[in-house]
Amino acid sequence: MYPLLVDLGRVPALLVGDGAAAARRLAQLDEAGAKRLRIFSAAPDPALEALAGSRLERRLPSTDEIAAARLLFIADLPAETAERLAGLADAAGVLVHAEDRPSLCDLNTPALVRRGDLLVTISTNGRSPTLARRLRQFLEQLLVADWADRVARIGALRDRLRAAGASLSAVGQASEALIDEERWLPPLRATAQREASASRFSQSRNSSTLGSRALVSGQTR
Repeated sequence: MYPLLVDLGRVPALLVGDGAAAARRLAQLDEAGAKRLRIFSAAPDPALEALAGSRLERRLPSTDEIAAARLLFIADLPAETAERLAGLADAAGVLVHAEDRPSLCDLNTPALVRRGDLLVTISTNGRSPTLARRLRQFLEQLLVADWADRVARIGALRDRLRAAGASLSAVGQASEALIDEERWLPPLRATAQREASASRFSQSRNSSTLGSRALVSGQTR
C-alpha cells in the first residue's frame, strides 16, 4: 500500500449503501470536503437519509454513472450487489473501497485524527482495524483541539514570509523556531541526547575548572 491524500473537492466520487456504515462514511466524506459526491441508496436507513438530505438518490447507480466517477465507496450492501458494482467500477477503471470486503478493495481508508488542517492517519494495511482504532483514540487524547489553531498560525507565518520573498530555508527555520519557542513538541530523541551530552560536558568542564582552581590555590598557600 502507498498512502495518498485525495482532494475530494476535485475528484468525483460515489457512495452506495443503505445502513449505519454508509452514514458514517458519508459523515467522513463530508468532513473531508467531498463536493463532487453522489449518494445512492435503494433502502436508506433514517440516519443516512437525514445526513444525505436532498442529495440522496433512491436507487443504485447505472453503469455510466459509475464510469463517470473516480472513486466508489460501497457500504451495507448485500454481497452480490457489492460484487456487481465493484465489477462495473473495475471495468471502468474506477477505484473501489467496499466496507468489510477487502477482496473488493483497491484501497484502504485509514483511521483519522483531524484538527483543522492537521490530519493524522493510521493504517495497519487492513491487518487490525482494532489496533488502528486504539491508536486513533490515543492520538485524539494527545493532539488536543489547540492543534487546529497552531496549524493555522504556522501556516499564516509561512504565507507572510513567502509573500515577503523569504526563501524556503528561512521559512523552515522560522517555523522550527516557533515550534521550539512555544514547546509544541518534545525534543526529538537525538536532539535530547545531544543536549544531555553537551550539559554533561559543560558540567565536567566546570568541575575540572573548579578542581584546578582549588589545586592552584592550595599550592599558592
